[in-house]
Amino acid sequence: MRVNKALPTQRYAQESWELLHDRSSYLFGDADDQPWETALPGYGRVFPHPFGDAGSKLFTTLLTISPAGDDMTLAFAKALVINEQLGRDDVTDYLAVSFSSTDYVGHVFGPSSLESEDNILRLDRTLGELFSFIDEQIGLEKTLIVLSADHGAPEAPGYLNSLGIPGGYVDPDRWEKTSAFQTLKKKFGIGQELIQKYVHPYLYLNSKVIQNKDLDKAALERAVAAKLVKFPDVALAVSSTAMREGDLPDTPIHRAILNNFNPSRSGDIFVVFAPNRFINDFDGLDVAVTHGSPWGYDTYVPILFGGYGVPAQRIVRRVETIDIAPTLAAIAHVKPPSGATGRGLTEALPR
Repeated sequence: MRVNKALPTQRYAQESWELLHDRSSYLFGDADDQPWETALPGYGRVFPHPFGDAGSKLFTTLLTISPAGDDMTLAFAKALVINEQLGRDDVTDYLAVSFSSTDYVGHVFGPSSLESEDNILRLDRTLGELFSFIDEQIGLEKTLIVLSADHGAPEAPGYLNSLGIPGGYVDPDRWEKTSAFQTLKKKFGIGQELIQKYVHPYLYLNSKVIQNKDLDKAALERAVAAKLVKFPDVALAVSSTAMREGDLPDTPIHRAILNNFNPSRSGDIFVVFAPNRFINDFDGLDVAVTHGSPWGYDTYVPILFGGYGVPAQRIVRRVETIDIAPTLAAIAHVKPPSGATGRGLTEALPR
């Protein structure tokens, strides 16, 4: 409450996101204006990026699509450490901080952009400032630091295309209009819209049509999935009936699909787009990049443990982010969370 009352966003009014270093020192210094980047009103796609007036509609949104979002998060984290007196007694304290500007900047401009490059440089300084603060307040020798991310990201199709790599955006709204779906609807005697909506990664069929015509829903799901996998933008389509009945091959991708599936809430067909293809809608805005696939670029993230006696080493075997919780539990000498399914990382245990 005290932090909010200080109106932390006001300091950025009429300011701009400027490059940290000279443009010539950046890998993407000469690639600031790319057609696949999102040009938000008043913000543009080239430096400097003005935040505008504090009363404007997009003001706080623009702050999150810049290192300013992480700066404010850092200030809040510092205030929390002091006011909650973290690290002041023998009871273990846990602090989770999400520096999320990297996510938003990546969505809008793509990971291989001057904006993302500058943001990462600034994030490095932000983390350094946080660790220095923790060292002053508590002592890094008493602190275990874990860095990771919730997902990776694909490259913007435009950037991939410039390198001769296939990629593109997918528009599920066009599927119903294809001859493949028209043939399918004729086979099942459907004269209305078959697709109710697509909410990634699920396709939802028109439940009213299925009920009114007393159709075999399982057969219809299988038929739709069979049509979808023939589209060049689709790598895999799995019906919800197959997932409920466990009628799936045992592959890493199918296991990942099952982990996502909820029988009471999920859609009718789980769709996996082909590599480097995805929907570019992000909360109603057309953006450069979105995530949400089982491919390596979306699932490969760093996991770093540091401090508190963790030995210096680099591990190259496969691990998962769900391994972090049981590892922290082992270090704190407590039971892992009841829903934890990961495995403790023995290499990260302090010596």
